[in-house]
Amino acid sequence: MSRIGKAPIEIPAGVTVTVNGDVVTVKGPKGELSQKINPELTIKVEDGHVTLTRPSDDREHRAQHGLYRALIHNMVVGVSQGYRKEMELVGVGYRATSEGQVLELSLGFSHAIFIKLPKEVKVEAKTERNKNPLIILESDDKQLLGQVCAKIRSLRKPEPYKGKGIKFVGEVIRRKSGKSAGAK
Repeated sequence: MSRIGKAPIEIPAGVTVTVNGDVVTVKGPKGELSQKINPELTIKVEDGHVTLTRPSDDREHRAQHGLYRALIHNMVVGVSQGYRKEMELVGVGYRATSEGQVLELSLGFSHAIFIKLPKEVKVEAKTERNKNPLIILESDDKQLLGQVCAKIRSLRKPEPYKGKGIKFVGEVIRRKSGKSAGAK
């Protein structure tokens, strides 16, 4: 059996989970999310817990059992607590400013880059003296937040020689020595 799929999802106070056919809707203080699931899986909402059961031990059913349990858990956490990602711009002259849902980045190119973010994602850009600029992204949808972060990071990935680029706060970049280290 799927260990993840078997675990019940606890519903915190202020969050409601409704199942309408094959669509699960989760409402909470931070927002509302819905997810269409495989109609073969059965979902039960009782006693402040959500449990998923699968019809058979087929490979596909086992995979979807854990997947949909994880997706519903992410929705419950998202509408109750929300998700937050912090990104750091490492490099001389790299800057970030935000105005509404538009993020402006200066990443050493000849032009500034403007990214219009979805309305579900809140963005904040911080710049402090003698520190790298930070981009703080918050959302109730974990999947959307990850996609937005990946798009921003893809504009200037951290490179292994000097470590310049856009990285997550706390991420360790594997560094390489340059040409001069190997020449003997």
